[in-house]
Amino acid sequence: MACLRVYFKEYAKDIEEGVIKMSRILVLGAAGQVAQLVIEQLLKENQHELVLYLRHAERLSALAQNPHVTVIEGDVLDQELLADSLAGVDIVYANLGGQFEPLMQNVVATMTAAGIKRLIYISGLGLYHEVPGAFGEWNEQAVGHEVRRAAKIVEQSSLNYTILRCAYMTNEDRIDYELTEKGTPFKGTIISRRSIAQVVVDLVNHPEKGIGASWGINQPNIDGDRPIY
Repeated sequence: MACLRVYFKEYAKDIEEGVIKMSRILVLGAAGQVAQLVIEQLLKENQHELVLYLRHAERLSALAQNPHVTVIEGDVLDQELLADSLAGVDIVYANLGGQFEPLMQNVVATMTAAGIKRLIYISGLGLYHEVPGAFGEWNEQAVGHEVRRAAKIVEQSSLNYTILRCAYMTNEDRIDYELTEKGTPFKGTIISRRSIAQVVVDLVNHPEKGIGASWGINQPNIDGDRPIY
């Protein structure tokens, strides 16, 4: 899958040369661990404007004075507030937990009504029963139907989406990943949150890449019957 990663290696050069277009990014679930890594990296690059949407704004109070950040406290199920938050937005990055199906129904419907097309959506492995072997059998017990229905809502929409199907996440401070296409067996059992964040940042910086893709993401050479932490 090296071909999927080649363009990601070039994004730092693109930033340096001013190739990357400044965008306004709406981060849904901005208090999440992966989301905070994404936010940290995007602010370090100083290339984009961020709208951070979360239930408890005080969790990101340290960012409230940043001139490149707007913090919005609210529920993603609040369609009116979500619609207001989409004003001027180029890319939506959804890092949500909880009621996956109604949350994504509202996100997709509100984005569609607003004419916002680009969505990066974090989900889990096993959406298509694509995890092989004993690990796949074990994982089937953990994947809820609602998670699959939420992803289907995204895939059946008219949005320019990228879905990331993540292996079990670790807090390891490393960036080491491989991507698998939909329709191919999932690999590995774990992935670092920092690796997921890197792919999200790369997609933000290159929003034309990965459109219509549902990529599995895992750490290479970490196979087994259960996640190996």
